[in-house]
Amino acid sequence: MERTLCIIKPDAVKKSVQGSIIQMLLDAGFKIRAMKLIQLSKAQAQKFYEVHKERPFYNDLVEYMTSGPVIPIALEKDNAVPDYRELIGATDPAEAKEGTVRKKYAASKAENAVHGSDSVENGVIEVGFFFNDSELV
Repeated sequence: MERTLCIIKPDAVKKSVQGSIIQMLLDAGFKIRAMKLIQLSKAQAQKFYEVHKERPFYNDLVEYMTSGPVIPIALEKDNAVPDYRELIGATDPAEAKEGTVRKKYAASKAENAVHGSDSVENGVIEVGFFFNDSELV
C-alpha cells in the first residue's frame, strides 16, 4: 500500500466543496488514514513548499496557502500516487480531463483546489509533515 497526501486548498474550502472532493476520493477506492482542518502559518507553508523556493511563484503560493483553512488528508491505496494524480487532473483546470477534481472544482492554475504528492517518496515525507504516527489510523 502506498500513501499520498491530499490537501484541499483554501479556494475549495471557501467554496464548501470539500465534501464532494472527499466523496470522489472514497469513490476512487482511497482509504482516509488521517484528516484535519487547519490554518497554515506562513512558516509552515514556507517549509512545506520549500522545494519551490527559487521559483517565481513561491511567494504567491505561500500567501495563497495561508489565505484560509486547508484540509490535509493522508490517503492510502495500491498505486496511490499515480491514481491520485489521475483523479485530480492537470494543474491547470483548463487542461484537466473531464470528471477530475480540478476540472470540476478548480478556478485557475493558481487556485487549483487540491495538492497532490508527486512521488511515493514525497508522499511519505508530506504525510509526515502533517501527521504523526499516532494520528494515522
